[in-house]
Amino acid sequence: MSLKQLILNCKRSDIKAQSEVYHLFAGKMFALCLKYSKNKQEAEDNLQDAFITIFDKISQYKFRGSFEGWMKRIVINTALQTYRQKNVLNLIEDNLPDEVELEVNDENISLEFLLKIIQELPERYRMVFNLYVLDGYSHKEVSHLLGIAEGTSKSNLSRARLILKEKVELNQQQLNVGLF
Repeated sequence: MSLKQLILNCKRSDIKAQSEVYHLFAGKMFALCLKYSKNKQEAEDNLQDAFITIFDKISQYKFRGSFEGWMKRIVINTALQTYRQKNVLNLIEDNLPDEVELEVNDENISLEFLLKIIQELPERYRMVFNLYVLDGYSHKEVSHLLGIAEGTSKSNLSRARLILKEKVELNQQQLNVGLF
């Protein structure tokens, strides 16, 4: 069965089609949830909430653009809604430079390590970092999604990069000490 037919069947509340769509996309959407969640349990909760919303709103999908992209927007918005409800996105105005450069020696830093240190960022910084750097939103879009000022988005991104830079440098120093 084609994806288009599955979507049409989901629009008719076909449980088998919903199950198939879930199994087709749950892995990718869970990975997205992990980027915006504190831990695996919270990511699982966000994934479940997102799929409930996806199936509730699937009638709004008009086959314009990617279905997966449409789903990703719902998943991100679901995760962000969780944080807005928890009120963890505090306004922080730091006098930090707009751009902190992060140099990574590819040979010594694993993708697993990078993902781990991004996951460890304070929630407000992780949200801005993920939206801006990993998902390509502008500061204006980030500020709208998170309900913060554009300057706060820039400041939080700068702070996130600074924290990541410090952790990468510390890791590289530890690796260099271990080499000699």
